[in-house]
Amino acid sequence: MLKLNLREDLITRARKAASGIVGSFNWLFEDYSSVTIERTILRLLGVDGATKDGKPLPNVIVDDLKSNSALGKGAAWWIVNAAVSHNKAPAEIARAAAEGNLDLTKVPAQPVEKIVKALNKYTDGMLSHIKSQRTYRDEQFKKFGPRRMPAIYVIVATGNIYEDVTQAKAAAREGADIIAVIRSTAQSLLDYVPYGATTVGFGGTYATQENFRIMRQALDEVSEEVGRYISLTNYASGLCMPEIAAMGAMERLDLMLNDAMYGILFRDINPKRTLLDQYFSRMINAYAGIEIQTGEDNYLTTSDAVEKAYTVTASQLINEQFALLSGVKPEKMGLGHAFEINPDMENGFLYELAHALLTRELFPDSPIKYMPPTKFASGNVFKTHLMDGMFNFAGQLTGQGVQLLGMMTEAIHTPHLADRSLAIENALYIFNTMKDLGNEIRLEPEGFINKRANAVLEEATLFLEKVAEEGLLIAMSKGEFADIKRHENSGKGYDGVFRKEAGYLNPFMDKIKMELGM
Repeated sequence: MLKLNLREDLITRARKAASGIVGSFNWLFEDYSSVTIERTILRLLGVDGATKDGKPLPNVIVDDLKSNSALGKGAAWWIVNAAVSHNKAPAEIARAAAEGNLDLTKVPAQPVEKIVKALNKYTDGMLSHIKSQRTYRDEQFKKFGPRRMPAIYVIVATGNIYEDVTQAKAAAREGADIIAVIRSTAQSLLDYVPYGATTVGFGGTYATQENFRIMRQALDEVSEEVGRYISLTNYASGLCMPEIAAMGAMERLDLMLNDAMYGILFRDINPKRTLLDQYFSRMINAYAGIEIQTGEDNYLTTSDAVEKAYTVTASQLINEQFALLSGVKPEKMGLGHAFEINPDMENGFLYELAHALLTRELFPDSPIKYMPPTKFASGNVFKTHLMDGMFNFAGQLTGQGVQLLGMMTEAIHTPHLADRSLAIENALYIFNTMKDLGNEIRLEPEGFINKRANAVLEEATLFLEKVAEEGLLIAMSKGEFADIKRHENSGKGYDGVFRKEAGYLNPFMDKIKMELGM
């Protein structure tokens, strides 16, 4: 493959600075939790379903505990204490509490050894199920062979899960390797997860556990038909980040959009809330063998791809360190970037090759997620299709891990089946016709591409060292990421962050840490 001559001293300094930035948050991860984390624990303990008016049971329980100033001990303690007292499963206890037939805070404290025994039973049972899903995925890849590189990744976004199934199966038959079910617009700002299958959504389909189950079953069916394991992607982001990660782990999703800072910068979710939630959600993903994907492409939708290229690299290095802290291995880190160079820029493709190779070489063990040109897509579908072809050329030449295909009509409407088919045909043609080109050519050591890559790396290093010195939260408050200012004590979901009390319990975090060797 093409190889850059990167300065090793800069790589070392950049990673050291990123590690220092992330390592400064131990106080937050050790001493605080969030309402989302507590709802996630309840889901993992088997609490599911909704009240007659549609409010999810995990929300009802956590909201009641919070209103009684009882959440500091953790939802796990209260629900299992009541389960031991009444000799019922946590799901039954939650239903009784939600219907007003039981006040969890009034149940007498049970012997600690009985609570621990029950917790171990429920925790081990769920972790065993998640492990079995991970094993099944591994067996399918052994059966059908490893994923193509770059993998062909396409989206479905009808709003109706059953129509999504039809489109996903069609895409798999055309040659797609990964199906991403786009979420309904603004679901990331809902502080609850809708319950059940959904047939109405705007700009996408709601992420629910039942929708996950329906799509996973459909993709398993088409995998047998086409002789390839078709992977499923959704979004563990927003105000319900760890809950969606848990549901994905239970239903065997394979990839999850799971960025450490996306919600802060682009959805104005409170920084502490987001960092807490990503910490636990990534632990769940690591345990489940789910490949996380980060959202650095978003930096280039708000900023110039050349001027702000260093922010992409800096974010990737920070995301890498947060992921390592949660037990995610490099081979499961789909760090992101995007082909968003202005097509009218002279030598724009050389800039793009420098940026793509920089990402590829900084993270050689990671299945890098490469996003298509969208900022400059227009009603000229022929030019957009050509830009997508250049993007596919760059992806194959630089050895990207996951190629999220562009659609020629995406600037006009939600792509039709035929649009997706043409996009896949475009990628397959280019991937095949230039498969080994990267092995046949070399870069000029002192040429433009090498100089540009090192210049971006140097900018990113200096930026990370500055952030490490002043602190990530302060840097965000100054708008140093994506030119957007975010403050640590404001933003959506801030009231859902709380300090843990003595005796706080999160049995899943404790066991996952132990099993992952953290």
